[in-house]
Amino acid sequence: MADWDLKKLRILRTLHELGTVTATAEALHMTPSAVSQQLTGLAKALGVTLLEAHGRRVRLTGAAQLVLRHAEDVFAQLERADADLLGYLQGEAGQVRVGAFSTAIPALVVPAVQELRRSHPGLSVAVREAEAEAAYELLAEGSVDLALSLAAHAPTPRDPKFSRVSLLADPLDVALPAGHPLAAEPGLRLADLADEPWIFGSSGPWSQITTTACENAGFVPEQAHAAADWSAIWAMVAAGMGVALVPRMAMAGGLGAVGRGAGGRAVHERGGGGVALRVLHADQPRRHVVAAARRGSEGAPGPARVLAALRQAAADQTPEDPTFQLS
Repeated sequence: MADWDLKKLRILRTLHELGTVTATAEALHMTPSAVSQQLTGLAKALGVTLLEAHGRRVRLTGAAQLVLRHAEDVFAQLERADADLLGYLQGEAGQVRVGAFSTAIPALVVPAVQELRRSHPGLSVAVREAEAEAAYELLAEGSVDLALSLAAHAPTPRDPKFSRVSLLADPLDVALPAGHPLAAEPGLRLADLADEPWIFGSSGPWSQITTTACENAGFVPEQAHAAADWSAIWAMVAAGMGVALVPRMAMAGGLGAVGRGAGGRAVHERGGGGVALRVLHADQPRRHVVAAARRGSEGAPGPARVLAALRQAAADQTPEDPTFQLS
């Protein structure tokens, strides 16, 4: 394969543009003999004659014209590569991989991606759904660049492998069947539901969050049904099978259509049934959402832009949405 020396090809292009070795040497801050030596070396490397005498001047041969046509394509591609690299270094291009738990995707990740498409169209985000432990395994092995999780299940701030950024304190509302006697109870508290059948996951983060919130209210919830999928939980509540805590962010996933029930409470119709959502003003249970990156990588332009977009998406959440503030 021929040796396509970029420096020598640029000299050949300049000679073609300016017409003389002297003018080429002046333009490139070289001596005329150095220009001639470089072009002689290029001709030898390519195995063709590049120049021929034309009076007191030289002109490019047909082979040299062919070489330049291909060289121009190479130069153009290198210009594009330089532009792409600059964009990458400035966080304007490239790909950032995000691992996130299910309810964080519609509530935080999707709005962040939509904003980045508008503001930084060259920067792409690849999303991978993963719960807490799996997200940090993916982060540690380098399969994702950012991991969204819950603070209770994230590495501690002292973990030397990761840096953490707090995003959101997500309120927990209680979902009751629309016709439940306590659905319109003023000042409803978690303790009022101590004797109710509860629906929550049999293990994992949501099980712990539900039991912790109830224990903080002074009782241990009776788990009547176990489910981890929000649609399944929602359907069982609507069917009158029990009550459940629901993170406010889960509503971004489109759980039902909001209407008004008796007493002005928020009623969400789904599949012919209804769910009354109540804000627990006195208890104020929360779950804390964090983002994590491998320590030292969070300042890289691409991840930093995605983190900024996630922070903005979190700030745009409306935890005091009046849809839910109905006592």
